[in-house]
Amino acid sequence: MVSTEFWQEAAQAIYWYRKPEIVLDSSRAPFNRWFPDGVTNACYNALDFHVERGRGEQTALIYDSPVTATKRQYTYTQLLAEVAHFAGALAARGVVTGDRVLIYMPMVPEAAIAMLACARIGAIHSVVFGGFASNELAQRIDDATPLVIVAASCGVEPSRLVAYKPLLDHAIELARHKPEHCIILQRPMLIAEMIEGRDMDWLQVMDRARPVACVPVNANDPLYILYTSGTTGQPKGVVRDTGGSIVALKWSMKAVYNVSAGDVYWAASDVGWVVGHSYIVYGPLFAGCTTLMYEGKPVGTPDPGAYWRVIEEYKVCVLFTAPTAFRAIKKEDPQGHYLAKYDLQHFRALFLAGERCDPHTLGWAQDKLQVPVIDHWWQTETGWPVCSNCLGIEELPIVAGSPARAVPGYEVRVLGKDGATVAAGDIGALVLDTPLPPGTFITLWDAPERFVEAYFTRFPGYYETGDAGYIDENGYVFVMSRTDDVINVAGHRLSTGAIEEVLFGDKDVAECAVIGIADPIKGQIPLGLLVLNSGVTAPPEVIVARTIKLVRDSIGPVAAFKLCTIVERLPKTRSGKLLRGTLRKIADGERWKMPATIDDPVVLDEVAVALKKMGYPAD
Repeated sequence: MVSTEFWQEAAQAIYWYRKPEIVLDSSRAPFNRWFPDGVTNACYNALDFHVERGRGEQTALIYDSPVTATKRQYTYTQLLAEVAHFAGALAARGVVTGDRVLIYMPMVPEAAIAMLACARIGAIHSVVFGGFASNELAQRIDDATPLVIVAASCGVEPSRLVAYKPLLDHAIELARHKPEHCIILQRPMLIAEMIEGRDMDWLQVMDRARPVACVPVNANDPLYILYTSGTTGQPKGVVRDTGGSIVALKWSMKAVYNVSAGDVYWAASDVGWVVGHSYIVYGPLFAGCTTLMYEGKPVGTPDPGAYWRVIEEYKVCVLFTAPTAFRAIKKEDPQGHYLAKYDLQHFRALFLAGERCDPHTLGWAQDKLQVPVIDHWWQTETGWPVCSNCLGIEELPIVAGSPARAVPGYEVRVLGKDGATVAAGDIGALVLDTPLPPGTFITLWDAPERFVEAYFTRFPGYYETGDAGYIDENGYVFVMSRTDDVINVAGHRLSTGAIEEVLFGDKDVAECAVIGIADPIKGQIPLGLLVLNSGVTAPPEVIVARTIKLVRDSIGPVAAFKLCTIVERLPKTRSGKLLRGTLRKIADGERWKMPATIDDPVVLDEVAVALKKMGYPAD
């Protein structure tokens, strides 16, 4: 755990209208407040700060959309002008500091412009992933009660258009709260019908808007609300404050990712997720980098060389994406033939996060890219990395399967069910010492009791991450699975991630998932789902038998791994996370509902059929 003096020094790197004299107020723990008497503005630190210091002609934002064949670039001066005008448009509709604005958009520059415009006038934005189902969107509208909703007419997928406006209209019908205004970005491939008196066209609004200056806000004023799924079905609105976010994100850009002003940094994610907030929009701009918004896929837009084309074309220094993206590339191009077509001389490092990176995918990326491949770990709630090999501080040896050690500001521990620290190498609940550092969440929107109960009650004095893992004798952290994915096989606690790691060792396996299903004798047993590399010719029964033996040889009979099948695809969220919980419910015959975050519902149906053929659930 670093000292408050450390964060006091880090805070000197950002612009304050009034510099804080108090670094940390922990009088109402766990509702801790960093820099409580400071006054600043996130938009000023992202844009005005750099323009006023002579970086106005540097490229701030690159938009690359292979699905629409569109490319666009904004300098810091140009982006500032767009943001100031849209902030004026919001202000003209009565939006003031503390009001909420919900943003429901695809990966287009206007999404980032809307976010920064909210920050400029002290409004609280809540970005909902474009294309979310109407009932889920309605829940977020009712929780955040936005004065204005900013949306696009549609999103564009490689093979289809997703009409956003009908989903939005239905969500507003379902919601108890009714926004006063909706500002709609009409995309040329699908023009939405407008509701008179409520809906306004983005271009018309911008034409009439007058630019406004930044509004100074208190450091602890909310910057945004970002909803994450809750176990009760009610989404949790994670609240990030302004001052702590600026300090932590700007510090992390150099310390963790080792990028500086002028470098091109690419987080291949979506603005609907925390990665998009921290490392597409805010972090890179706080640091004076060039950030990249990509509306496409790692494969299929048009081929497995999509990422390499972007890296070469824009001279990307650092890429941050999810392991599932690299598994998809590896599956389609295991020999790296597409990679060989591109010049990646400016590329320095690959960072992976969002789910556990198996050692085989990490090894493949290291071999093909010949740069450091860094698996790092963090969460929506933390807002920035908890564990990482910090390239800007000291490059540590890379240990496959581990996101290395805790980043300065965090202290990671492993606790047993009794709350006691377990021995090195033993699996348990991963927790963080409190107070959490700046830039982490400060509460849940309109739910302070839930904030305490969900995260700080089970292990008093610690933040409960919900992840399970262990710390080895060298202090390296291994995040093996979510806590509820640790299965109990006849009294033996096994990590699904450990079994998956073994399955990935088979030469024909591109992706895999292991879930724990109910068993009347052993309590739970593991069930494996395999996706094979392209071009595999071995019979499925041979591969299944081989992988079952692989687990038995590596982990032992204790794993009781006998159930395994091959599927075409694995059901995932739009951010690439496997839907293990839903699969477990299907196999056990429990009630379940289609997750709002699912990328393709058809895949879940396909896997459900495969499970049924195996006898799960039993009739």
